[in-house]
Amino acid sequence: MQVGRRWSEVFNRTVNENMLKEERSPMKSSFISIGPSTLRSQPLTIRNYSSRVQSRPLSMPSIPNPFPELCSPSHSPVRIGSLVTTPTDEDTHVVRVFGEGTHSRSVLVSSGATARDVCHILVESTHSMDEENWALIEQHPSLGLERCLEDHEVVSQVQSSWPQDGDTKLVFRKNYAKYEFFKKPAQFFPESMISDSTDVKSGMTPSLLVQSMLKCGSCPEIQGYLHVREAGKKSWKKLFFILRRSGFYCSTKASSKEPRHLQCVADLEDISLYTVSNSRKLYSSPKVYTFCIKTCRGRFESQELKLLCAENEQYKTCWVTAFRLFKYGKQLQCNYLLAQANPNLQIPPRKRVDGDESMVAMDFSGKSGGRVILNPREAQNAEQEEGYNWRKREALRYSLQNSSQGSRPTAVHQAQPWFHGGVSRTEAQKLLEEQGQVDGMFLIRDSQLHPQCFVLSLCHQRKTKHYLLIPCEEDGRQYYTMDDGVTLFIDLLQLVEFHQINRGILPVCLKHPCTRIVL
Repeated sequence: MQVGRRWSEVFNRTVNENMLKEERSPMKSSFISIGPSTLRSQPLTIRNYSSRVQSRPLSMPSIPNPFPELCSPSHSPVRIGSLVTTPTDEDTHVVRVFGEGTHSRSVLVSSGATARDVCHILVESTHSMDEENWALIEQHPSLGLERCLEDHEVVSQVQSSWPQDGDTKLVFRKNYAKYEFFKKPAQFFPESMISDSTDVKSGMTPSLLVQSMLKCGSCPEIQGYLHVREAGKKSWKKLFFILRRSGFYCSTKASSKEPRHLQCVADLEDISLYTVSNSRKLYSSPKVYTFCIKTCRGRFESQELKLLCAENEQYKTCWVTAFRLFKYGKQLQCNYLLAQANPNLQIPPRKRVDGDESMVAMDFSGKSGGRVILNPREAQNAEQEEGYNWRKREALRYSLQNSSQGSRPTAVHQAQPWFHGGVSRTEAQKLLEEQGQVDGMFLIRDSQLHPQCFVLSLCHQRKTKHYLLIPCEEDGRQYYTMDDGVTLFIDLLQLVEFHQINRGILPVCLKHPCTRIVL
């Protein structure tokens, strides 16, 4: 390319002027410099401009940021943490949870996941219902220890305290008694165990005192005798114990509560409480109502455990519940309220009542609406008539559906969660005890003594009662009854549905099915 003389002179003059400016002002050296001997076709040297910008005089005015809320990291609508899509290994934790038998499932959760979070994941993956009653159980089979993890406990922290070569595991099962003391405190705190030194307001009974203290997340002072196994020995000794907010104390002189006779056994913030199964065989306990105290820093060995044994199941439950309340306090009430208000429940929670005394008999036969039946005999007749009409209605409906004898199978109960097949009487009682043994818990199993019969195992007042379900035949059709034929049911499913609404001959309606799940 040839450049005319006129453009060549202009170009040379411009280059000479730029060279003079660069020599006079070194701050303006960011322009392209072309030496007199440098050909125009050769590559040119470009100096760094960023270093020159940093040496800008401080007297230059700074331009204010017109949008500080968008540029400031602290006020940015995009969180820095939200940009991380792949969590690191330190942020996740693998939790292995066992169901029934040897079946287990591994769940990948965050390192700060609580027991409530793990239960929620398992409930969704197994399509279970009634989420508030599911719990994680920490078990030490070789020592016979187990405890229910509180909903707010971090699972990774609990697992970090386990022995590496032990058989400790987490079990996923229901625990209906987890917050039952908030609903029926009188059953958990007998008046004989409430200390007489507890501040009782004028005119307030011990039961009212317990209710008022539970609303504040507290518990009255508990006292009573317990069998304790002496350290390093297999013998047991009966001593008087007191449980206060400040700690767990033992009296060295009979039942004296004077400070000079009280010896501190444990600090409540530094212990974990476990129930003991098979304690007679493992630890030669005088009773089966055994629990133990273990320090959080101690090892899982029999020498490190403080074994205690109560006189009966009610006393044991009172001690265990009081330990939980004194240790966690208001946190337990928050967990209970959060479980009640959980929006992830698959079934709407029905209104709970304290007993059948809040239900009344109604008559809706008149034109002016319903009326309350005050006469007890009339109310009883109305109940029997309602049950008879309901049975006739159900029998007619199923006879129309089963005219060809096949739409509703006779073994429909086998697919129900409350049916446990051929478990023994002892196994049934153990299952009910493991899941809380609250009023209305039930299961149905095959009878081992009477062929073709079934047994209804029902919990009432922390005891298990068993009712025989006998098959009978009427008008060429088979029914089931447990009141000598007064009330007949086509199958076990109809029997359960009826007694979930009507108590009948049972002491309480069927409320909580004892279920087992395979992960």
